[in-house]
Amino acid sequence: MEVVKKEILKLLDAGMIFPISDSAWVSPTQVVPKKMGITVIENSVGNLVPTRVQNGWRVCIDYRKLNASTRKDHFPLPFIDQMLERLAGRSHYCCLDGYSGFHQIPVAPADQEKTTFTCPFGTFAYRRMPFGLCNAPATFQRCMVSIFSDYVEQFIEVFMDDFTVYGNSFNDCLNKLAKVLERCIEKNLVLNYEKCHFMVDQGLILGHIVSSRGIEVDQAKIDVIKSLPYPTSVREIRSFLGHAGFYRRFIKDFSKIAQPLCKLLQKDETFDFDEACKLAFNKLKDSLTSAPIIQPPNWELPFEIMCDASNHAVGAVLGQRVGRDPHVIYYVSRMLDSAQSNYTTTEKELLAIVFALEKFRPYLLGTKVIVYSDHAALKYLLSKKDAKPRLIRWILLLQEFDLTIKDKKGRKISLPITSAG
Repeated sequence: MEVVKKEILKLLDAGMIFPISDSAWVSPTQVVPKKMGITVIENSVGNLVPTRVQNGWRVCIDYRKLNASTRKDHFPLPFIDQMLERLAGRSHYCCLDGYSGFHQIPVAPADQEKTTFTCPFGTFAYRRMPFGLCNAPATFQRCMVSIFSDYVEQFIEVFMDDFTVYGNSFNDCLNKLAKVLERCIEKNLVLNYEKCHFMVDQGLILGHIVSSRGIEVDQAKIDVIKSLPYPTSVREIRSFLGHAGFYRRFIKDFSKIAQPLCKLLQKDETFDFDEACKLAFNKLKDSLTSAPIIQPPNWELPFEIMCDASNHAVGAVLGQRVGRDPHVIYYVSRMLDSAQSNYTTTEKELLAIVFALEKFRPYLLGTKVIVYSDHAALKYLLSKKDAKPRLIRWILLLQEFDLTIKDKKGRKISLPITSAG
């Protein structure tokens, strides 16, 4: 109750809400935990390390009724993986945070009464965009992209109210920060100084550590996952897979490892957390603990794909070779459905290649690709006289890419296909 009262008085004092006597749209309030962000501290060896600070509370409005009647705004949010890859490999970062971000966007006077909410202290409506509206994220992202349109993907990345400025040297980053701050002043965009971090050599960005080394998992998240006990219900398994799956690009054969756990999510499956489930649970934890540092792609080098298929899953790793050293960019995997599980071994290996090419398509189109696979599988595919429709689709997919096919021992395979490029 005290949290609600304090928030109402603060919003009234700031002029963000106003009392309203009647509205066709009245929504209830809720109080939920709020993370207060991170700070940067210096560790024992002098490195700057992002560290989480305590939680607070946030008053939220339950706008489900209003949202159900709202025409949806489909302005896209950035792809997180692509953002992280553009940020990785830089020497310095500035992580900026918009102060009460959504509240900086005015609500049209004719629509303000739709934001009406009720609480023990009265009925109020917003003059500024509140949290909880289904179109608030898209509206805010559009506004931020508009403000920084000539800077985005050049030296700043924008994800909602989190802005990351980056540079390849201290002075480079400082000069770009100055441009961004000037733009904020020009557009009256207010930042939360307490949650901003300037000129650090690594940043905690969208749940990942980004630095000159590459992209890493957030150790604070991993510590939480490692502390989880064995699940005792389907809900707890789903929660664990959700947490671990957030970092699945770091885990080789994620779907294959998780198969015993996923099986328990099936309808009418008896919940029996047996030794196979315990093994899978612990192996996923171990894989997260030893997760590699992912490298951003170098667009001047060819990409390499290594594919693998088993009875129940297919997987692939996308990488590049700098000199003789291979660098991982992305792990992908997925379970096979009931029909695919009945494919022959050769067809499963072909499916793994197709899956990898489709999954990594944004990386591979227009560049050279080396695929390591089983010679027999590809020979089978291309020599079929009465190919099934799905095999024909796979052949057409191969032709879209500038492929060099090698067997898993590294020997080049000459194939009669016409590749793009």
